[in-house]
Formats: sequence, C-alpha cells, structure tokens
Amino acid sequence: MRTGPATARGARRAEHRARADYTGGVYGSMLAASVVIGAGSLGSFPRAELVLLLLLTGVVFWIAHVHAQLFGARLAQRAPGRRVVLRVCRDEWPIVKAAVPPAAAVAVSPLLGLDVQGAFWLALSVAVAGQVGWSVAAARRAGASLRLVAVTASVNLLLGLLIISFKFFLKH
Repeated sequence: MRTGPATARGARRAEHRARADYTGGVYGSMLAASVVIGAGSLGSFPRAELVLLLLLTGVVFWIAHVHAQLFGARLAQRAPGRRVVLRVCRDEWPIVKAAVPPAAAVAVSPLLGLDVQGAFWLALSVAVAGQVGWSVAAARRAGASLRLVAVTASVNLLLGLLIISFKFFLKH
C-alpha cells in the first residue's frame, strides 16, 4: 500500500471533490445571465466587450466572495494562513467558471451566423442552462432523491426564466 505525500494529496483532492459546493456555480451563472440582460438592455455591445464584461465581472465577484469568506468571519478569529487563502480561492472559483460558457457562446456566435442580439440570446440561454446544471450537480453530489433533483432544477429554471423576463421589460 502506497503512503506518502502523493497519497495524502490524492486523499485531500478526493475529500475536496466530496464536499464541493456548487453554490458559486449557480450564483455565477445567475450573475452571467444578469450581465447579459444588463448589457443587452443598455445598447449594442461589441462581442469582445461582452466577453470581457462577463469574464471580468465573474472575477470581480469571485474576489469579493473570497474577501468576504476570508475577512468576514475568519479575521475576527485570526489572520488566515496561506492554505486557508488558497482553499477559499479554490472553493469560490466556480463563480468565475460559470462565466466562461456564456462568454464562449458570445465568442463563437459569429461562427454560428448570429447577429449581436442572437449572441445575447445564446449567452443568456447558456447561462440559464449552466445555472440549472450547477444546481442539479449540487443536488446529485449531495445524494438528493430524484424528486429533489427535479425540484432544484425547476426552481433554478424558473429563476432563470425570471431573469429572461427582465429582458422583455427593459426594452432592449
């Protein structure tokens, strides 16, 4: 039986995967959908600007979440060490990861023959699908019944559709 640093590292990775929190992914997907709605309602953004807006907004919110996790609760107890900082950065990374698929959808939209509005709708659809997907992954990882998986998927789909309804009310 192998022991040593490699085995310990593998055990830590397995433990992290077992306790992975997908909240950041759901949140990041909702954020991406909101960015697309906001950008689409304010005028015509070139695709490159929307890609950057999606990615940079995800990074800024990731930094904000890391800051809140590290300094909101932990600073009162003691200054966080390097390991804690890295773990929090990793745990909150799904916020950024969730912005990548909608940004990629905007980036490839010209290859699909989509105009700017088509790119917005594609990115919005991808963001909502991501939101539902992250919630389903979280429920399945937590061992939820199929009924609860369907409930969380439905709730997140309804939230996504609510965000989409804002596009109609904001008169793009």
